[in-house]
Amino acid sequence: MTSSHKRLFEPLAIGPITLRNRTIRAAAFEGMAAGHRPTLALVDYHRSVAAGGVGMTTVAYAAVDRSGLTFGHQLYLREEIVPALRDLTDAIHQNGALASIQIGHAGNMASLAVTGEWPMAPSSRLNLYGPTWPRTMTKSDITRLAGSFGRATRLARDAGFDAVEVHAGHGYLISQFLSPATNRRKDEYGGSLDNRMRVMREVVSATLDASGGEIAVLAKMNLSDGFPGGQSLDDAIVIARTLEKDGVHALVLSGGFVSRAPMFILRGAMPMGIMARQAGSALLAPFIRLAGPVLVPEVPYEDTYFLSDAVAVRSAVGLPLVYVGGVSSRASAMRVLEAGFDGIAMARALIREPGFVRRLQSEDDALSPCDHCNYCAARIYGTHMACYQIDPPPPAEMRLLRPARPR
Repeated sequence: MTSSHKRLFEPLAIGPITLRNRTIRAAAFEGMAAGHRPTLALVDYHRSVAAGGVGMTTVAYAAVDRSGLTFGHQLYLREEIVPALRDLTDAIHQNGALASIQIGHAGNMASLAVTGEWPMAPSSRLNLYGPTWPRTMTKSDITRLAGSFGRATRLARDAGFDAVEVHAGHGYLISQFLSPATNRRKDEYGGSLDNRMRVMREVVSATLDASGGEIAVLAKMNLSDGFPGGQSLDDAIVIARTLEKDGVHALVLSGGFVSRAPMFILRGAMPMGIMARQAGSALLAPFIRLAGPVLVPEVPYEDTYFLSDAVAVRSAVGLPLVYVGGVSSRASAMRVLEAGFDGIAMARALIREPGFVRRLQSEDDALSPCDHCNYCAARIYGTHMACYQIDPPPPAEMRLLRPARPR
């Protein structure tokens, strides 16, 4: 056993909690909520990942406020679902893992049909990926936002979660404030990077206060937005140093922007036929088929695709860093640890094989059977995540599935 492999299965301390090993199930949207509350399918999936050996599993994309919802099958944190969330965290804990929940707000990606409210954003600018033209947030909206993150954190703590992950990346609301492409404000929340970080810092302060020092607070942030004019790697270094100064317990380093560079997040190609079938709209489906390849262009996949940028942040901060992006083998996991990262988060590998962490521990040449076709990601617009290799879709959907490139 190499020293890096041994380290992968050593405990990892993040603020007030300690994981049994350094693996984390990344916050990939499951689409397993009904009425914005947990389902048995969500419990069963995270139970299986916990039983598969992961150190901590992250329940994804829970809205802190109704105004922040994108989907009808998305979690919305409120008092009435705490008992159901407790069932979820109990199932995870009974299988030896810790439980985290990602909390966020969609901003200009929110759905009027779902929320009943007009979407809001730092600035009123057209979002073709909605499609929406959001209203500009007022200062009272911003105050309400920070309070919503604090309230969601208290509810997560009451529900038995060991950590919350503040979603400050991927082009959702906090990321929209951080990015100069979407933040054109002229007040103290726009302009300089210091100003663009102000909402993030207010949210993090409210979250840390609400955590009571009992649960860990992680932040997911972009290394870059993935398109010219967006948040840069130089910005990311400043953001990371600021979050460390403000007391966040760990950072999850990612990248990409759902409304400008979506495949920068995942890499590979998006199967547009599947996405069109899941759109749930006779008008939207043809648009996705025709415009999808332009709006969501392929970005070639390679293992550990964020690593070179993430190393720049590693050299700038001392707090625990969790790497995510293209870890699907023992070799790639070792590469990340040897570069100085503290934890490794995986999503697609654990959708394809919830017990993959056990194989990482026991097999020298462990390799995920995931082929990065992104079928699981294309599905979640209208239904729950699933891997086509273990939950075969109807033949018509298989004909629409774009073959994955050889690895």
